[in-house]
Amino acid sequence: MSHQQGDDADYMEDEYEMEDVDDDMDEDFRDRELGGSDSEVDEYGYLDNKIADTSSAQARRGRDIQGIPWERLSINREKYRQTRLEQYKNYENIPNSGEDSQKECNKTKKGGRYFEFRNNSRSVKSTILHFQLRNLVWATSKHDVYLMSHFSVIHWSSLTSNKSEVLNVSGHVAPTEKHPGSLLEGFTQTQVSTLAVKDNLLVAGGFQGELICKNLDRPGVSFCTRTTYDDNAITNAVEIYASHSGATHFTASNNDCGVRDFDMEKFQLSKHFQFPWPVNHTSLSPDGKLLVIVGDNADGRLVDSRDGKTITAVGGHLDFSFASAWHPDGITFATGNQDKTCRIWDMRKLSKSLAVLKGNLGAIRSIRYTSDGRFMAMAEPADFVHIFDVKNGYEVEQEIDFFGEISGISFSPDTESLFIGVWDRTYGSLLEYGRRRNYSYLDSLV
Repeated sequence: MSHQQGDDADYMEDEYEMEDVDDDMDEDFRDRELGGSDSEVDEYGYLDNKIADTSSAQARRGRDIQGIPWERLSINREKYRQTRLEQYKNYENIPNSGEDSQKECNKTKKGGRYFEFRNNSRSVKSTILHFQLRNLVWATSKHDVYLMSHFSVIHWSSLTSNKSEVLNVSGHVAPTEKHPGSLLEGFTQTQVSTLAVKDNLLVAGGFQGELICKNLDRPGVSFCTRTTYDDNAITNAVEIYASHSGATHFTASNNDCGVRDFDMEKFQLSKHFQFPWPVNHTSLSPDGKLLVIVGDNADGRLVDSRDGKTITAVGGHLDFSFASAWHPDGITFATGNQDKTCRIWDMRKLSKSLAVLKGNLGAIRSIRYTSDGRFMAMAEPADFVHIFDVKNGYEVEQEIDFFGEISGISFSPDTESLFIGVWDRTYGSLLEYGRRRNYSYLDSLV
């Protein structure tokens, strides 16, 4: 992945803002409703008392789910959507990869209704540091979600509509527990590039190879380490899992071409594998035997999790990949690429992908399966999250359509909720969807 942070910031500013709709907004409305200023107070204070959330009841009555007042703007939603589709520039490391990949894509039927809108919380501001890394939202239950907001990890309860700061890395962070190999001096002003939260463990990865581990049921930080002192040190992704013994582990994918496995029972590095190119994402198979490795190479790899030896290359994408995920069956897995596609693979026949699913605007930067394996969600850099019916062969999809950069997506462990982090100066928020069931009549009792 790109490791020049200044270039990344310039790219996001130039290509990833809702500039068109902002330019078309009535200035009097913006001044009156949004404070008419880009000051630090507006950007970091969020003016919570002036922000209105959107409920499912309001959306059913016709309100825009993001609270965008289209009727008061000089451009309607349909026209702005078309403008975005025509003008959005997908970031590519290999020129024309997005265009060249389209001829292989499956034709899918849109109109699936698997998850329904519940709420848009505009007081919860999810932010992004690196434009290629979008794994900054994690749900630990159908009501509890963790996300990055500037220098803070925030916990949001959709049940109580309360947010609380779990970790602040703007200043000095040092471990309060002593473990061999932990950097007791800690870090200062860590720029968090990726995040993972599962059960009671939170792991934040940084631009300089930092790893900060916090147990959510204990005060303070449990463990700090630096994966590398290499100049190209960005922590691209973290995955938390339970080993066969029940011990909690996590893998860290790094721009120094390394994948590292940490044992959180012993707080020690247990494995370290090196690859020929920067590793952007790693996924461990449900049985713990195989790793999918994707990164700054068109081909990915399927490797043995015990020794890191390559079993086979996984070829088909045309650009660099930044997302991967195993289906719970342990047979199929998915990879997401800057060629604007997600490919589905069967590990028993990797010569050709089972399906090639396309995005609308850009790269597929995040992929998640529900724990029951029924649905798969893939997120583009902005505006679109696609939910596919896995049981019916990925032939039907639900397309969630909004405006803004996507900081991350996460299904709750019980599959009942889907959270989407939206990063935008004006309409940044946390979108919540709930799984549709046949007992929706109970809504009348709420």
